[in-house]
Amino acid sequence: MKFLLDNWMLVTIAILSAAMLMLPVVQGAATAGLDPQSAVMLMNREKAVVVDVCEPAEFAAGHIGGAKNIPLGELESKLAGAVKNKNVPLILVCQSGARSGRAVAVAKKLGYENAQSLGGGLKAWAAANLPTEKA
Repeated sequence: MKFLLDNWMLVTIAILSAAMLMLPVVQGAATAGLDPQSAVMLMNREKAVVVDVCEPAEFAAGHIGGAKNIPLGELESKLAGAVKNKNVPLILVCQSGARSGRAVAVAKKLGYENAQSLGGGLKAWAAANLPTEKA
């Protein structure tokens, strides 16, 4: 205990260093999911279906071309009608990737085992200079 009290500055620096080393790991967990390039390859090669879980106003402001709009609150009741084949890859998208992460859990609960979230959402898509459409 005397060592900690005598060297409080060193202990503080050690704790701050550990926190800074863990920061990328924590941030990576928040943006987990497909990167935009992998999503494009999945769409082109395996005919993945893109489902945008944003609200209709957000969807109208900008979305991935060919995406189906099913708001997160309605996903459980409407997904089976919109995507009949549960074996097809499913890419769930929102503005930042937070809602689509929750949507993946709903889709997997419904039997869509190939459901994935677009990491970073539509912001990451736009940052990768990929095209969007407006309704």
